[in-house]
Amino acid sequence: MNQLLITGGSGGLGQAIKAEFTSQTWEITAPDRKIVDLQNTRELETYLSCRSVDLLICAAGMIRDVPLTRATELDWDDVFSVNYQAAATCARMILPRMITKGRGHIVFISSYSALHPPVGQVAYATAKAALLGLTTALAMEHGAQGIRVNAILPGFLETRMTETVSNQRKNEVLAAHSLGCFNTPQAVAKFIRFLHEELSAASGQVFQLDSRVL
Repeated sequence: MNQLLITGGSGGLGQAIKAEFTSQTWEITAPDRKIVDLQNTRELETYLSCRSVDLLICAAGMIRDVPLTRATELDWDDVFSVNYQAAATCARMILPRMITKGRGHIVFISSYSALHPPVGQVAYATAKAALLGLTTALAMEHGAQGIRVNAILPGFLETRMTETVSNQRKNEVLAAHSLGCFNTPQAVAKFIRFLHEELSAASGQVFQLDSRVL
């Protein structure tokens, strides 16, 4: 049975991914914060220390929008620990067993903000941009060992994480979409499954899934 680990599994996208992969061929682990605190590196390392994973999807995210001049060290630490450091720790802990098996796939959920950050989202945008660098580096380092690494820019999703975004801001974001509609967690989950199962030669790629032009 294939092993799938989803970080941020209790969020809207994480739940959609879990539903998409639910079948007799997948054993899914999608821990919430009560099971493992992604901001606690030692706790996360302990949780992952004995796990063998075929597909790792790092979907955890946190937004704390504040301009650089008002951002505190705590703001940066919290945003980076969830959006980047937890993903890097997961990859570091999981990769040795993927290498031993000679196969594995890591998918990082980045953001359109990594390439076109809105005003006031400096910490989140920087953390998500760091994931793109991590994607490229790991794909180059481990491709010869049968490991695939890709990044997804899912687009603006109407989930619990974006509930606090004002309607005015949502309308501004929507206006930038050439098709005039948002993506959905379910559509993103279907694409990830297609990427994993059908695009077996794709690695080191960044997939933009909404209609905002890069």
